[in-house]
Amino acid sequence: MGSLRWRQFTAILRKDIVMELRTREMLTSMGLYAILTMVVYQIALAEAGEGLDVRLIMPGLVWVAFIFMSMLGLNRSFVHEKDQGCLEALLLSPVDRPVIFFAKFAGNLLFLLVVEALTLPVFAFLFLQGRAGFGGGLWMLALVLLGASIGIAGIGTLLATISVNTTGKDIMLAVLFVPLQYPLLRAAVGATFAGVIGGEGATSSFWTWMGWIAGFDIIMVLAAFGLYEFVIEA
Repeated sequence: MGSLRWRQFTAILRKDIVMELRTREMLTSMGLYAILTMVVYQIALAEAGEGLDVRLIMPGLVWVAFIFMSMLGLNRSFVHEKDQGCLEALLLSPVDRPVIFFAKFAGNLLFLLVVEALTLPVFAFLFLQGRAGFGGGLWMLALVLLGASIGIAGIGTLLATISVNTTGKDIMLAVLFVPLQYPLLRAAVGATFAGVIGGEGATSSFWTWMGWIAGFDIIMVLAAFGLYEFVIEA
């Protein structure tokens, strides 16, 4: 039974990856949104000049861009499934509903991480030229990105499944998604700040915030897993 579920999981995940590689709709829309948002940030902060240490506001700028970027990608992934009839086909097939959840969750997580990894160098190019780098080390930033992306993809997959069957898909996803993501956003900004600024006490603060991120991930992914069967059948 375990091997059957694994084959079902890999089949759904492979289908999502192949479809995205063919259309590039999700990756392109998320990447362009993130880059354009950072360009707007750069224009808005241009008047601040050299006196502003951008590292002090970088965590907030980055995570606001990533949160709204992820909403765009999550919505696109399920709208495409709905429009093409793939969601109905999955429900008619003899696939356990938790398998569908974990396959969609893994696909969304993969796409989020790819776009984040591609857009962060753009941010560094726009904002950190001639300034000090990451005081705490790049490994801290990578760990925050992974931990926060798990939470975003976990609860986002559930909420995108709920909103795709409503008339106002975009608005409904935003109304549900943003308030639930606030604890994760706060922790991700705090951990990113500790990783970027570094210095005395940064490591302790970093691991405290990472504990909040890990707790959020566990609670929300388990909740999404438990509720998914009821949500997708609705």
